[in-house]
Formats: sequence, C-alpha cells, structure tokens
Amino acid sequence: EVLLVESGGGSVQPGGSLRLSCVASGFRYENYAMTWVRQAPGKELEWVATISNGGSTDLYADSVRGRFTISRDNAKKTLYLQLTNLKTEDTAMYYCAKQSRAYPVKGVIPTERGQGTQVTVSS
Repeated sequence: EVLLVESGGGSVQPGGSLRLSCVASGFRYENYAMTWVRQAPGKELEWVATISNGGSTDLYADSVRGRFTISRDNAKKTLYLQLTNLKTEDTAMYYCAKQSRAYPVKGVIPTERGQGTQVTVSS
C-alpha cells in the first residue's frame, strides 16, 4: 500500500520560506517520479512541480518557477519542496503524489496522494 506523509507546513508572512517534506513507503520509491500539488480553498487541484526518479530532472508550474525547488533523497525515501518568497496566493493545502512512471511529465496530477500539509501566507 502506497503511503505518503507530508509535514513542514505552517503560517508565514509574505516573503517568508518553508520546507515541506514527504516520507514515502509501500513502493519502490527510487523507481518513480514524484510530484507536489496544491489546492487552495474553493479551487481545483493545481500541479506545482515534478521530479524524475533519480532527481536529475525537475519541472515547475509557471506560478512557482524560480521560487520553489523540488528535491528528493532516495536513500531516505523522502521528497522535499523548498518554498521561498512566498505570496498570499501560495496559501493552500500541499500534497505529495506518486507518479506512475520514472520520468517527469508537466501537469500530470496523480491520484495516489498523501493527506497534505497546510501552508498559510498572510500578513
């Protein structure tokens, strides 16, 4: 059974930073690309970023490129998302998700996701 557990969310002021983590279990983590998605109140799920199984390739949504960085540690079976220069519009529940393939594809929102961690950006 795929299990994904996110942590690291919180409340920050605009311009602040956070680092989200996601610990994976129940599958061969190193074989799959991994993704972060988010959902703001009253809005649909939004794809944020995806990283290849080995970590050499990463893709970002235009709204976060240059501010967010996705990374992974396959030895620890952990996915990360570094959030910097946060804006109020980044407020959302953030979910990590397992892709069905090793290479990243822009915009794909997997169905296998964790329970999420809340990020709130306000002054």
